[in-house]
Amino acid sequence: MAVMIGDVRIDGRTVLAPLAGVTDRSFRLLCREQGASLAVTEMVSARGLAEGSERSSRFLDFDEAEHPISVQIFGSEPGEMADGARVAEEQNPDLIDINCGCPVKKIVNRNAGSALLKDLPKLGRIISSMCRAVSVPVTLKIRSGWQDATEATEVARVAEDAGAAAIAVHGRTREARFSGDAAWDVIRDVRDAVAIPVIGNGDARDPVSASKMINETGCELVMIGRWAMGNPWLFGRTETLLETGELLPEPSVSERVAMAIRHLSISIQVKGVIAGVREMRGHLAAYVKGMPGAASLRQELMTQDDPDKVEEILRGFLYRMEATQSITEEAKV
Repeated sequence: MAVMIGDVRIDGRTVLAPLAGVTDRSFRLLCREQGASLAVTEMVSARGLAEGSERSSRFLDFDEAEHPISVQIFGSEPGEMADGARVAEEQNPDLIDINCGCPVKKIVNRNAGSALLKDLPKLGRIISSMCRAVSVPVTLKIRSGWQDATEATEVARVAEDAGAAAIAVHGRTREARFSGDAAWDVIRDVRDAVAIPVIGNGDARDPVSASKMINETGCELVMIGRWAMGNPWLFGRTETLLETGELLPEPSVSERVAMAIRHLSISIQVKGVIAGVREMRGHLAAYVKGMPGAASLRQELMTQDDPDKVEEILRGFLYRMEATQSITEEAKV
């Protein structure tokens, strides 16, 4: 199934969510390769882009293979957001997204992120100014509200009236952060309230729950974030379930180890050895989560800066595990 966001065609139903420190170029490439229909960059400061900050500009570094791709920017004023969007558009993204969902204090204290949900007239002006400033579709990602989840439909209507081409809804308020269950009924209410595509987000942990979100809410796309860490196969498995009804098996331990090593290699190519290894640590922990002896393996991996040593540790772990399985199977015969 294809979904149109403005004039941009999205072939499929799954989206990689923007996550600071997670959805960098290497991870986006893997997720797109494994079936994600759209990926969103880590959030980047609109002011930083407008002022030519080298640190901010690095977030706009993406690969041709990542298209369609959305750049997410954050800020608090219509002018700076429009200026930041213009700079972002120079890198030829397919979409530009507004962060209206980040609950982190240092963002909220700057009246950005989910703080924008407290001032809908200003949010409307931000969206309008960005739509006038760029030629690509402008979207936004919101929480269900600041404190009250009933705010989401009003936010969505303001966004649509201001020119937004799609809206992603995380079914938790800013106050809830990541606690409790995501309120999918809020996503359904937003879907009923607007004509633009709605992207559901929150608690899509596996193909079954992701498919259930689409079926229960009517959202056109499902956005997956932290549950994809260490599990880029989640996108392709979800797409297959939605298209055919077939639930593909989870990746084996050997597949997870192989993907971790490949991910590390791409990370080093993109960022260099030291940064490439250190910034992979969270991903490495996710790849080995739930494996036998994961705690000690994770502890060993977290102290390494040498990529060859990391690979050696992973391959050694896999060899020992497979040898143990072989002995166990022989004992049963």
